[in-house]
Amino acid sequence: MTSATERQVEALLFAAAGPLSLDDLAKRLPEGADIETAIAALQKTYEGRGVELACVADRWRFQTAADLAFLMTEEREEPRRLSKAAQETLAIIAYHQPVTRAEIEAVRGVQASRGTLDVLLELSLVRMRGRRRTPGRPVTYGTTDAFLEHYGLASLADLPGAADMRAAGLLSLDLPPDFAVPAPGVGIPDEDPLDDGEAPEFHTDFLGQEEPGR
Repeated sequence: MTSATERQVEALLFAAAGPLSLDDLAKRLPEGADIETAIAALQKTYEGRGVELACVADRWRFQTAADLAFLMTEEREEPRRLSKAAQETLAIIAYHQPVTRAEIEAVRGVQASRGTLDVLLELSLVRMRGRRRTPGRPVTYGTTDAFLEHYGLASLADLPGAADMRAAGLLSLDLPPDFAVPAPGVGIPDEDPLDDGEAPEFHTDFLGQEEPGR
């Protein structure tokens, strides 16, 4: 028998404009409501259905089952696409965060265009995390919840590992045996939060524009 809490959680998630966290749900429900049990029950109820309950960035939402995504596909011209430089920069930030611009350049082996970072910031895929406690106090960058939602990840721990990336053809098969994909957040260097009101400056840039020499 469906519990009252389960019905209430289902209604809130169905009507919500975006994913809801357990705290978001708790603010709406009666005190003491067993939200986690209700979530587990709903997951079981919707398992195998056309719509399923999924966790994205520690928030819950109803979404179309992955195997039915083709029904929602609409072919159209996409005017804005991430350039190869932006994709590479985003991948480096995702796996190496918190990371500075100089560190991004060191990994890519090419000077980073300021516009490339600005595009990722403007699209809310990347955020300025803080300032590294090193000379010059460089700004550090990391990914956002919007990044997790865009790629359908529950957390950074769900980023594909080296084996998955190699199977998808994203890594060469002749990599050195000691190659490893870094785990985001492991060995995080000391950093301080940004000052109040400190924000990135955006520059004109086209997503399809490549950097010199790329």
